[in-house]
Amino acid sequence: MRIDVVTLFPEMFAVVRDLGVTGRAHMQGIWALHVWNPRDFTHDAHRTVDDRPYGGGPGMVMLAAPLEAAVAAAQEGRRAQGLEPAPVILLSPTGRRFDQAGAGALAAGSGAIFICGRYEGVDQRFIERCVTQEISMGDFVLSGGEIAALAVMDATIRLLPGVLNDGDSALQDSFHDTLSGLLDSPHYTRPEVYEGATVPAPLLSGHHAKIAAWRREQSLALTYSRRPELIAQARAKAWLNKADELFLRNLSLPADTSED
Repeated sequence: MRIDVVTLFPEMFAVVRDLGVTGRAHMQGIWALHVWNPRDFTHDAHRTVDDRPYGGGPGMVMLAAPLEAAVAAAQEGRRAQGLEPAPVILLSPTGRRFDQAGAGALAAGSGAIFICGRYEGVDQRFIERCVTQEISMGDFVLSGGEIAALAVMDATIRLLPGVLNDGDSALQDSFHDTLSGLLDSPHYTRPEVYEGATVPAPLLSGHHAKIAAWRREQSLALTYSRRPELIAQARAKAWLNKADELFLRNLSLPADTSED
């Protein structure tokens, strides 16, 4: 996989390139990073990449021409490697909210070109001419698209074959389809007793079916209490079985307050 990033702050992407599982995967050649600074595609002494917005208002707007030239260079670099043109993704609060399914879709492709906006935004004509998809991380605003791009890249790269030491790790993450889009269950490691708190008995049993059932119930309970909309989504997609529904019904029953 080849990932290209158009950003005014290329140094920020050393984190995902050099550290952690994504850094190891980069060193192993599982994915490659190419970073493009729009300032390198300007033609004035000040390397100008922004200007005042038409119609007035606060802040500055990123110019279309340097961004488009950077995208063209990235696409040409891909063609030189025999790769197909990549989707051009703008990180923007007006985009579609990113999720695990989106990460999976990106991981199934050959890469992407991420556009990291700054200032008040990006000239709309660049978006209309070059951008194929807009992604948002949620209902909040960042100073630029770099942190959002890093999050999308990390979520995507870790799904590539060979990135994680245990291939099942990604399958057991929260929101993954094999867990019916639910939150992950709690995790425990040594010691068996920590500050008086013990590891739940099913995890110590060595009984794989009991462990799987405990984890499924914990996942259901956590999702029910913290993200109930995910339960509704799982029901709509027929991801829950009869045992799941019985467990959820018992969760929703009021506590017995009757007197003896």
